[in-house]
Amino acid sequence: MKQFAEWLSTTLPSVFIQKHNSWAIPTIQSIHIVGIAMVMGSVLMIDLRILGWAGMDQTLRQTTSRFGPWLTGSLWLLLATGVLMVIGEPVRELVTFSFWLKMALVAIGTLVAATFQAALRRHEQLEEALARRASIKGLAILTFLIWACIIVLGRLIAYDHVWGSWSPAERR
Repeated sequence: MKQFAEWLSTTLPSVFIQKHNSWAIPTIQSIHIVGIAMVMGSVLMIDLRILGWAGMDQTLRQTTSRFGPWLTGSLWLLLATGVLMVIGEPVRELVTFSFWLKMALVAIGTLVAATFQAALRRHEQLEEALARRASIKGLAILTFLIWACIIVLGRLIAYDHVWGSWSPAERR
């Protein structure tokens, strides 16, 4: 992976971002952070509804119809800005344990959200019964914790040395 990251750092898009690092990376990161806030806000609102702590004046379907598009849109925004950050700083990103653990959790979090949305569409008449199940409430809490861990791991990319020998960056 290190060789790929080094090659990527020599490509035209990467060099452009690196040459304009004083504004490009902070701008991309700022947009990425806004995307993270949108994801967390959407996940939080859906999870609070599932847990019965907020939004009880709406059905679960109404809540997911309201916040689901925001969640989907922000995931696409995160993908776009994340790709730009990897292109701009490939060695910093691709050669860290934190990055790969974060990507695994992003895949899990996205899969859980998509599966939940599909289950709601399939069993629309059973949505309230689904929301009352302890396993669904546990999944809501787990989902929120996954996204919280993604935020922490994103920040830890810059401090990957905390993982010690687990970090490929330590083996450079």
